[in-house]
Amino acid sequence: MSKHDIETREDCERLVREFYSRAFEDEIIGWLFTDIAKLDLEAHVPQITSFWETVLLNTGTYRGSPFPPHADLHAKVGLRDGHFGRWLAVWGGTVDDLFEGETAEMAKAHALRVAQAFYRRLQSFPSPADAHQPGLTVTQHGPESA
Repeated sequence: MSKHDIETREDCERLVREFYSRAFEDEIIGWLFTDIAKLDLEAHVPQITSFWETVLLNTGTYRGSPFPPHADLHAKVGLRDGHFGRWLAVWGGTVDDLFEGETAEMAKAHALRVAQAFYRRLQSFPSPADAHQPGLTVTQHGPESA
């Protein structure tokens, strides 16, 4: 199937839905969406679709601020550079798998700018990770072994 560029709100929604499908299942960041943010996807999709439609297609349909939910999440778990890096990898992979063209490239570039800005801004907010150690801590969840 040939790919086209991101051109419509429907394209933005397709991208958002596929990204969250992948992100929810991701072994590194999935738990942030499902267990901590407890993201209601059906409530969130129209809003985040409007965000990307505004950024990529200059529609002006987004009203709001995307930073506060990330600050709340950071206060709960201490978002680290690795979380943003993984988010970018999943986002970029989703864009590349679905679309190609100038707007698709803009979607990846804007995501990088947003991730960098959010991460820098979050450094001045308190979090459980105030004993800041670089990288990610990998933990195993589930039933304990006997």
